[in-house]
Amino acid sequence: MNELVPPPRLAAPTAAVRESFLAGERADLLASGDPADWLDEAYRDFTAFVAHRRGVQQRWGVPCTTFWYISGEHYLGTLIVRHRLTPELAEVGGHVGYHVVTPWRRRGHATRMLAAGLLECRRLGLDRVLLTCAADNDPSRRVIVANGGVHTGRARGEDRYWITLDPTAAR
Repeated sequence: MNELVPPPRLAAPTAAVRESFLAGERADLLASGDPADWLDEAYRDFTAFVAHRRGVQQRWGVPCTTFWYISGEHYLGTLIVRHRLTPELAEVGGHVGYHVVTPWRRRGHATRMLAAGLLECRRLGLDRVLLTCAADNDPSRRVIVANGGVHTGRARGEDRYWITLDPTAAR
């Protein structure tokens, strides 16, 4: 695939990327062997599926904001910001979760997507964010470290990284 125009950016979930969202997430599920039943809702009524993911939602017992990383009609991945931590999320899960779908991996998108997500965290008033990843997930570890992650140990098979956010970043 060629250079994306416009450049990718974080955005609220949008129906404008329907075809690439469904194709990308389906490719991920096929590659991983994970169940695809959660995509049924998206195939039935994508507009409702998108509406359910916009704005602040309660997930994992905390307020969360879902962003999609997009370029024009191309969906590249998802980033979720958890506005605060529960004791469970403070151990495993952290403030931010993200993934880039299979067709767009290994091009630096995750690193740029997380950098944009950290700006969103700062806008929410967070000064430090926790990210975790499976101990054997080298690509995610590299993304976190490239964004300033400092390894602080391991819990339940997940490596823990704290990132201190730039106080001068846009709020």
